[in-house]
Amino acid sequence: MAKRIYKVLVLCTGNSCRSQMAEVILNHDLKGQVRGLSAGTKPQRMVAEGAIEALKLLGLPTEGLYPKDIDAVINESIDLVVTVCDNAKETCPVFPRPVPRIHLPFHDPHGEPLESFIAVRDDIRARLIPAVRQALSL
Repeated sequence: MAKRIYKVLVLCTGNSCRSQMAEVILNHDLKGQVRGLSAGTKPQRMVAEGAIEALKLLGLPTEGLYPKDIDAVINESIDLVVTVCDNAKETCPVFPRPVPRIHLPFHDPHGEPLESFIAVRDDIRARLIPAVRQALSL
């Protein structure tokens, strides 16, 4: 029997920074257990350069990252939704079936130096991975 891989959706407003970093970190750190996805309630045009650079500094893959609207993933069989900003928590859409949710707000480093993106990346890794493990009983 194949091992179950849980789908975790990280939801933010712009899907250009925190949720993108969270998606990549989930797919790397919980590979084989979790498939991370991300989307935004109001997606930006592109992923923040600071987010891309912060991920590359850890050797994490950044190919193909782009901001996605929630409609792109609404029909996925999501096992857990993680909102990473208060706005996304307030406007979190109703999914076709009930989905457990957790809210883990992270600082928005937009417009700040690379060091801020690195700090947020490390905070995401430190808090998101254990929270997802706990929520999914991994």
